[in-house]
Amino acid sequence: MWTSGRMSNAKNLFGLGVSLYFWGLMDLTTTVLSGSARPLTEGQEDNLSDKLHQRMKRSWVWNQFFVLEEYTGTDPLYVGKLHSDMDRGDGSIKYILSGEGAGIVFTIDDTTGDIHAIQRLDREERSQYTLRAQALDRRTGRPMEPESEFIIKIQDINDNEPKFLDGPYIASVPEMSPVGTSVIQVTATDADDPTYGNSARVVYSILQGQPYFSVDSRTGLIRTALMNMDREAKEYYEVIIQAKDMGGQLGGLAGTTTVNITLSDVNDNPPRFPQKHYQMSVLESAPISSTVGRVVAKDLDEGINAEMKYSLVDGDGLDVFDINTDPNYQVGIITVRKPLSFESKKSYTLKVEGANPHLEMRFLNLGPFRDTTTVHISVEDVDEPPVFEPSIYFVEVPEDVEIGTTIQIISAKDPDVTNNSIRYSIDRSSDPGRFFYVDVTSGALMTARPLDREDISWHNITVLAMELNNPSQVGSVSVTVKILDVNDNAPEFARFYEAFVCENAKAGQLIQTVSATDRDDPQEGQHFYYSLAPEAANNPNFTLRDNQDNTAWILTRRSGFRQHEQNTFYLPILISDNGRPVLSSTGTLTVHVCSCDEEGMVMSCNAEAYVLPVSLSRGALIAILACIFVLLVLVLLILSMRRQRKQPYIIDEEENIHENIVRYDDEGGGEEDTEAFDIAAMWNPREAQLVVKNRQDMLPEIESLSRYVPQACVMDNNVHNYVLAKLYEADMDLWAPPFDSLQTYMFEGNGSVAESLSSLQSVTTDSDQSYDYLTDWGPRFKKLAEMYGATDSSGALW
Repeated sequence: MWTSGRMSNAKNLFGLGVSLYFWGLMDLTTTVLSGSARPLTEGQEDNLSDKLHQRMKRSWVWNQFFVLEEYTGTDPLYVGKLHSDMDRGDGSIKYILSGEGAGIVFTIDDTTGDIHAIQRLDREERSQYTLRAQALDRRTGRPMEPESEFIIKIQDINDNEPKFLDGPYIASVPEMSPVGTSVIQVTATDADDPTYGNSARVVYSILQGQPYFSVDSRTGLIRTALMNMDREAKEYYEVIIQAKDMGGQLGGLAGTTTVNITLSDVNDNPPRFPQKHYQMSVLESAPISSTVGRVVAKDLDEGINAEMKYSLVDGDGLDVFDINTDPNYQVGIITVRKPLSFESKKSYTLKVEGANPHLEMRFLNLGPFRDTTTVHISVEDVDEPPVFEPSIYFVEVPEDVEIGTTIQIISAKDPDVTNNSIRYSIDRSSDPGRFFYVDVTSGALMTARPLDREDISWHNITVLAMELNNPSQVGSVSVTVKILDVNDNAPEFARFYEAFVCENAKAGQLIQTVSATDRDDPQEGQHFYYSLAPEAANNPNFTLRDNQDNTAWILTRRSGFRQHEQNTFYLPILISDNGRPVLSSTGTLTVHVCSCDEEGMVMSCNAEAYVLPVSLSRGALIAILACIFVLLVLVLLILSMRRQRKQPYIIDEEENIHENIVRYDDEGGGEEDTEAFDIAAMWNPREAQLVVKNRQDMLPEIESLSRYVPQACVMDNNVHNYVLAKLYEADMDLWAPPFDSLQTYMFEGNGSVAESLSSLQSVTTDSDQSYDYLTDWGPRFKKLAEMYGATDSSGALW
């Protein structure tokens, strides 16, 4: 029999006694041996069934263990004790603990059965552990008791403060809301056990935000606490809410959150115009829809509550001006609705109203939500260009109208009071062909050249009117001239027609269908009539049939055509139109007599045509010709490639003089390296031709070009002549480098008193140099002689 307990089981936990719970094994379906379960055999099940009908003695008594969380002691926390009634206290019984946390969180003394917790327990992480206990014979390892299960429950302490998991909060409430209007509900969560004590009982309070808002201590619902809160006075509020457990008692843990509350706008402010009178002006030449001015009504509200609707409610310019509302800036834009005239009316007065289109009934007592202002508009006089009446002209003219015929009178006048005289002209960019002319004074529009509808059917010209006293004032009008058609073009064949007739053709066989075109465009449509020309009316070979649909058929009148007799026929055809007057033309149809096969396919239209062998088909002949053509192209390509192939260049050290570059594989020795260049040759060009000194340690790839200079050219006494010599050499030598090659010459001309100034002749030792020779160079080197020449103790040069 199992028993369990604690030493007085801590007889009280926070003043609460621990109850023992006992239960017995009421249903057995398996036999437990050595901690493993196996199914009962059929005989065992029958034996067990008989026993269940008898009163069975309880084999063990059990209970639950309770232990506090967050134990902070240094010693393992004693949980309870397991004991078997078969344990005689001689250590022959060994207790084993298994299940959740066994060996890690909980340990058992295998001799005494004492259970201890060796880790800190947190109920919020795990509220209970289910374990199994077994008693074994220490010597044989045989189970002394069936394995039994028990629970260790973790008891809660107040170790978690309330937390607002969704904070901080953002909320809004309409301004001017009544007291008690709900704003937002906040919720704090306490991880402690809500079924044990008051550890998880949360009470809400407000720390900041009074007297504007209040919070329900039980639900956390925030409400307004002050009436008539005005957004225009204060818009944002920061409210701090505290949640405290233990029912708000002393010693409870607390958490806070911030609620940012914004007062949303309502339409509680009527619009007002800051000015009761506006003065505006507009030019009389202002176009339709142009802006005259702007008016604005101020509204302290925002968004939809500040939207405005402007309208004209009174005045003498209601039909001349209009007002529109700018939805972005809520301003009223006054525009021109009709043309203005300073000569007709010089000023207008308008009464403008601005109103809120979106009203709230509960704030109508704060209204009216509309306001008015007066706008005075003055029309300013301008020197306007002439105005045409009407503003556009449309003229129809037949294309055969005579030159100089007046087709339209153009009229314009000066709208100003001065009523200046008008002069007319045509904008030549609109009439580049100069087909029309306008009278300067009368405005009579006349034809100046013959008109042809088939070339240009529409003319869009611009007539200008200019004030005589102010040429800068020019008005214009568009004149559209439609050229009407007259029948002045005879019909003709749509294309060149060429027909073929077989030698074996029969009488009445169709050999060609012809059609015609006419550049004219009569109102009743085109209709052509076909017939043979009078000279071919009795043609014995061919006849013509008019199809009455603007086409005609050409038919054979006989059979038995022969190439050797006549291989070409010319058939004149007369084509007439339906215009007034009727116009006609004669077209010629060329008919060739050809040899055809039995199916009527043309084989040859030449009397001397080559007759193909019977055994060679046309397809075979085409294939042979194609092969011959391909072979010919290949031969020509090969010959062309051979001709264009260039001879390879022969690289010769003596001829490779295209660059004056010397390359070595070792580092140069500077001025001391006398093997690379003939320094004497660089001092004096004459020596360059006398001695050509090559480097001894290795052969340069390209030698200096100086050795190619002719002797006669090198004997010149200055650099200019030397360069001319090089130019002459380049002109005469096809293998010389181009003129843009970089040539460096390190010598002075022979006429220099100082001779060569090259650093190549400098002394290479660190000893002092003597500059006494500077005094012998003449007056141009006197300053250098004074700076570097030696002086005696008296200060004179020596």
